[in-house]
Amino acid sequence: MAKKQVQQPLSRPPLERMQRIHQALHAGGFPNAVTLAGDMEVTTKTIYRDVEFMRDRLGLPIDFDKLRNGYFYTEEVSAFPTFQITEGELFALIVAEKALQQYRGTSFEKPLLSAIRKMEQALPDTISLNLADVEQTISFRTTAEPVLNLGVFDTLAKATAARRQLEIAYRKPGQPAPDRRVVDPYHLANINGEWFLFAFDHGRKDIRTFAPARISEVKETGKTFPRPQKFSLEKRLRDSFGVHSAEGEFDVCIRFELTIADYIREKRWHASQRVTELPDGGLELRMKLSSLAEVERWVLAWAGRAVAVAPRELVEAVREGARKLAERHAK
Repeated sequence: MAKKQVQQPLSRPPLERMQRIHQALHAGGFPNAVTLAGDMEVTTKTIYRDVEFMRDRLGLPIDFDKLRNGYFYTEEVSAFPTFQITEGELFALIVAEKALQQYRGTSFEKPLLSAIRKMEQALPDTISLNLADVEQTISFRTTAEPVLNLGVFDTLAKATAARRQLEIAYRKPGQPAPDRRVVDPYHLANINGEWFLFAFDHGRKDIRTFAPARISEVKETGKTFPRPQKFSLEKRLRDSFGVHSAEGEFDVCIRFELTIADYIREKRWHASQRVTELPDGGLELRMKLSSLAEVERWVLAWAGRAVAVAPRELVEAVREGARKLAERHAK
């Protein structure tokens, strides 16, 4: 492993306080919350919380002596317990913080950052890492960020968590004006970098998929709904190539030429996929899907380097899409 470049350790105030409380208890002076709070310039509530954490989470034998009006150890404690964390684990924590870029601006950003900060504050004072090196070597980028109305997204997230019914103004692609829908928001999911809302549409009496970027207005109806026991996003999307599902059952076969075969090999595109190597260095990909809409666009995106073999519906859809592309680029 490359030698770690050490900077000045980051301050860990909560851990530092607990270590000072441990020292006071170890000295046997029966300190109480008032004296400890005064020494460390914090509130007594903070001391109560620290002592509770030390006793319940760290397993330290702390009790309170009413006659002496102070805390004490009921048995010998040789040293304050330390958190065991490797350099790799700390590095992973920093990478996780950088990965939050995909949640910037959403209602998830603040609680996620707060959770990471709490984990960082629980680390030992002696752990440090050159953060500048991490900044220069690790990053997360996306070429097409979804355009979200953060007010709408925040309402969707809170209503989904609290099971509150919503009325939304939703415009489908190509539709000139939005429709009014009353929905029970079941689940918000980030799939391949894009957000989707899975909700029960009362007007259509079925579960539908909505893109938050297409919701122009949202408000609560004042009603709540029970958590659906039978809804499972994993089951719903099990046979999907993206978010479209439940349109049928299709045995899909696509052949990829040598120039892009490695790219196909390097990813797992679907849980049902089976890959067959071809004599010319290309490969054949087979999948069982419930919808062809997304896989059709995927094949066309390879600009002729991928050939749809089956089913017949996919072959015809790709052929028609290619014909339109050729016509529109004829000039």
